[in-house]
Amino acid sequence: MIKSINDFNFKNHKVLVRVDFNVPLNSKLEITDNKRIVASLPTIDKIINDGGMPILMSHLGRPDGVKNPNYSLKSVASYLRKRGYDVHFANDCIGEEAVKTVSEAKYGEVVLLENLRFHKEEEKNDDNFANELAKLGDCYVNDAFGTAHRAHASTYQLATKFQDRFCGMLLKSELDYLDSIVKTPRRPFVAVLGGAKISGKIDVVNNLMDKCDDILIGGGMIFTFFKAMGLEIGKSILEPDRIEMAKQILEKVREKGINIHFPADVVVAKQFKNEAISRNIGRNQLEPDDIGLDIGKTTQKLYRSILESAETVLWNGPMGVYEMPNFAAGTMAIAKGMARATEKGATTIVGGGDSAAALKELGYEKKVSHVSTGGGATLEYLEGKELPGIAALEI
Repeated sequence: MIKSINDFNFKNHKVLVRVDFNVPLNSKLEITDNKRIVASLPTIDKIINDGGMPILMSHLGRPDGVKNPNYSLKSVASYLRKRGYDVHFANDCIGEEAVKTVSEAKYGEVVLLENLRFHKEEEKNDDNFANELAKLGDCYVNDAFGTAHRAHASTYQLATKFQDRFCGMLLKSELDYLDSIVKTPRRPFVAVLGGAKISGKIDVVNNLMDKCDDILIGGGMIFTFFKAMGLEIGKSILEPDRIEMAKQILEKVREKGINIHFPADVVVAKQFKNEAISRNIGRNQLEPDDIGLDIGKTTQKLYRSILESAETVLWNGPMGVYEMPNFAAGTMAIAKGMARATEKGATTIVGGGDSAAALKELGYEKKVSHVSTGGGATLEYLEGKELPGIAALEI
């Protein structure tokens, strides 16, 4: 059983809260996307309103165990102050500096610790490092779904130090949405899987195969499947070491009669650039010097029609090279199909990572039910794997 912060009153408690403030910064170290911070504000507010003290812990970037001002969380402290929070910033996450900062803060105020990954012990799941963090608080909350698949000191080892350990509101929301589609989806249940590589999605395909009514495949990984079908793929992206795996999936699909859809047509060009002259052709018409860059118009229309009749939709991975406007039509078709399905009452979930970035870039972020804050964590959960950060919360 995992307890939620809604099951506890944090009055006069110093609460160690693992958040995911791994936000993008520009050259001036200004935050360019605040989504991950905003997503954890309800958890922070709950603790403050109870009369507790949230002590926020996060990583930012990959400083590789070395203190680096380019990866400091000071920018996040400034952002939170602008939002009206009384923030005490500690120049370290453990030791005298952290202890002093916590001791000077009052209940109802916020403490933000410096980047956890300035210490190499964080990623090593070091017990002594977790003990040092534990000295700062008297209970633990994990609200960082994006790092829940990592067995790091702050996401796993630290949680085990406290009897009072909880999932935050963001984490609970993520689990509720993902559980609703994995365990009890309203039907028809459609999964849209894209992205460049089959290797990153193979376990998701296998796990969802028996759960979905339809699986729509797109992105660069289609060409490994096409190769497995014996088709010419030209100079399109290919994972040669995954061809046999693709053949096994195709065989499984045939045996079980699973509704897994591959593009009937694709958009190709001779060069990998936006201005390249493109052609919409059947999947069996690629020439040796063609590069596949998007799903074709016939496939876009079919995929949209399937989505718009769905009751539950999961989307992970773009359909083409959406960063190039001339090859974003396939991904846009999925975004529009998701939006229409949502309007008609479907539960629509975007599984983080590139698909979430694409949705935002295309202006459809607010037109789906839920956009996950996890990339790798979402995929591993959908693969049926146990996430260490979730397992550590079990009582």
